Amino acid sequence: MPKLLIATGNAGKARELARMLGHEIDWTDLSSIPNPATVEETGVTFRENACLKAEQYARMTNLWTLADDSGLEVDALDGKPGVISARWAESHNAGKGDDDNNRLLLQQLQKIPDDRRAARFVCVLALADPDGNIVLTARDTVEGRIIHKPRGENGFGYDPLFMVAGLDRTSAELEPDEKNRVSHRGKALRRLQSMMERSGWFELDRCST
Repeated sequence: MPKLLIATGNAGKARELARMLGHEIDWTDLSSIPNPATVEETGVTFRENACLKAEQYARMTNLWTLADDSGLEVDALDGKPGVISARWAESHNAGKGDDDNNRLLLQQLQKIPDDRRAARFVCVLALADPDGNIVLTARDTVEGRIIHKPRGENGFGYDPLFMVAGLDRTSAELEPDEKNRVSHRGKALRRLQSMMERSGWFELDRCST
């Protein structure tokens, strides 16, 4: 099979994605590329941003490239933070990073009752060939609601505030393997893996790409 660039600079996340694909993949990530250019996430949907990253990093490296874009949609906020989930506090001049994002979200939902705090995590994955052509995309979600204070020590981002539907636990209270089974990213990746298998991607001759 061809070498795969997993378009993240987080080696741990890249290893997790490679492991979840379930094959002996020859992979690398952005941390191994000297001074990679930053791809601006100018899309208005998760799919647009995932495709932008996959297309541009594939052209930069001449490698098959897997990119994702994901975030939180809160019904009471008309689907926000959405594609700017990671920059939510920053976009409101309310700080930067996970803690400030969570703090702002709780402030915005302070007067919202439990029955109106429905939310979902969304993930879109995009696979591009070495020429930057998008060949596969996959989207999935996990439903839940936003609680009133953080719970759990695992995960990152909004995980401590996101109560997973049907589990009575937050994403941050799940062990990694359990989280991968129910998470938006885990489900989207399994969907993409199935499409890659049907397309014969895992049987491609690396030398022919």
